[in-house]
Amino acid sequence: MRLAILCLLASTLLYARPVDDVPVFTFVTDQSSVQFSVKASVAIVGKFEKWDATLVYPSTDATSGVLDIKIQADSVNTGSGMKDDKLRSKDFFDVKQDPTITFHSTKLTQTGPTTFDVLGTFTIRGVSKPETLSLNVSGKGTGVGTVKGTMAFDRKEFGMNSGIPFIKIADRVEVTVDLTGKRVSGPPLVFKQ
Repeated sequence: MRLAILCLLASTLLYARPVDDVPVFTFVTDQSSVQFSVKASVAIVGKFEKWDATLVYPSTDATSGVLDIKIQADSVNTGSGMKDDKLRSKDFFDVKQDPTITFHSTKLTQTGPTTFDVLGTFTIRGVSKPETLSLNVSGKGTGVGTVKGTMAFDRKEFGMNSGIPFIKIADRVEVTVDLTGKRVSGPPLVFKQ
């Protein structure tokens, strides 16, 4: 029995794909941003100061990647302390109860030479729902480039039913990601032509 386990372990190690065989990317956070906007009688546009994103590829197929974005909700910055405090409250982001906003991709579909639809699970206020992030990629094949995209969601579906006094707010929230990344190791991605 021991020998069988040792043989299985050895075969797993021998046939494990070397890390150098898959593309590895990192994002340059000081050249990237995660922003949002909501149509309102007084403009509500902001960004998040603290977030992290990863894009992991198990193969060189450009549609095999998994995108994860994790945002610290209390890092919201609209340029107005009053708006930021209201957005942090239990009526909106509820940062004391649910401090992170996340997006985890479940499927990437290439829709054009440099465009993708990224289906994933979006979680805010502890509520998770399927959403789609539409991306445009630049720098294809160079190892350095940008990933820009938008996703829209209905805030009321995530329990954000309140308003802000004297400000009329739409239900639709648009999130914009602008990520600058570089391939730090592995081969280039293979895109569908």
